[in-house]
Amino acid sequence: MDYLIIGLLIFNLVLLLFLLLRNRQNDSVVEKVGKLETDIVKEIGDFKNDFSRNIRDDFEKTNEKLDDRLQKISDKVNERLDENFEKTNKTFASVLERLSKIDEAQKKIDSLSTDIVSLQGILTDKKTRGIFGEVNLEHIMSNVFGEHNTKIYEMQHSFDNGTIADCVLFAPEPLGTIAIDSKFPLENYQAMVNKKNSADVRANAEKMFKMDMKKHIDAISSKYIIPGTTSDQAILFLPAEAIFAEVNAYHTELLEYAYKKRVWITSPTTLISTLTTIQIIMKNIERDKYAKVIHKELQLLSEEFSRYRERWDKLYRSIETVSKDVKDIHTTTDKITKRFNSINQVEMRQIDYEEDSRDS
Repeated sequence: MDYLIIGLLIFNLVLLLFLLLRNRQNDSVVEKVGKLETDIVKEIGDFKNDFSRNIRDDFEKTNEKLDDRLQKISDKVNERLDENFEKTNKTFASVLERLSKIDEAQKKIDSLSTDIVSLQGILTDKKTRGIFGEVNLEHIMSNVFGEHNTKIYEMQHSFDNGTIADCVLFAPEPLGTIAIDSKFPLENYQAMVNKKNSADVRANAEKMFKMDMKKHIDAISSKYIIPGTTSDQAILFLPAEAIFAEVNAYHTELLEYAYKKRVWITSPTTLISTLTTIQIIMKNIERDKYAKVIHKELQLLSEEFSRYRERWDKLYRSIETVSKDVKDIHTTTDKITKRFNSINQVEMRQIDYEEDSRDS
């Protein structure tokens, strides 16, 4: 809008100059043009001053707005930077904590590797393997039935035939006494599953492993199933889950052979399940035994109550008879009382009559 006014002023100035050139002789026109020129120049100067002042004010206001906006942006950026820095610190601390846990786990793994190597060295000896199986078996028994619970189980139990079982479970009838013996056929198993060995070596080791298992099954069946002393079944305990899994997965004929011999093959996990089942059966048998005792007592109580009922009925009949006699006596007493009253009234009337006669 301001530029349009300047354009109009300039246009008027040019027009006046044009008129001035055409009318040089007219002094009044020249004077007017001069005055108009002076006014135009003054207006242009005032316009320039106002325009400059307006531009300066607008610039200052714009600058203030920009400073305020930049300050807000700076504050927001700093706030975001602080939040991100805090999150980064937390993440870094969490990473350090996890790294420390990983380092600790690595140390435990190293220690466990050392223990495994040491355990492998121990298990290479048959005697130490036997001790390992017995200790593992005792630990399982104590976890299921409690430590030193000799009423339910006994470690290293001797039978009358001279044999000693690693553990014997004293279960009530019809289960009876069940022998549990630990066996650990390791050498041929390791050779059988070692893929570094040739096929012939592994096949031969498999045959030897089956022979070892059947030998253990026969030994348990012949030693620990004693007619009249133990149950007609026994348990073979394999301390290694891997051997148990191998037998169940690839050598089911061994399971059938053991079944025919009345020997049940178990591992640490399955033995715990078997013992837990036996424990439930034992509790149910005990509960049934107490239920029979309670039933017998209830029968005796029923007989006593029958006698009580008979005696109470007899007493009731006696009380009823006595009550009837009391009622009869009460009735007779009333009748006698009424009779005495009647007699008494007759005598009184007679006396009154005699007195009246004498008076007359």
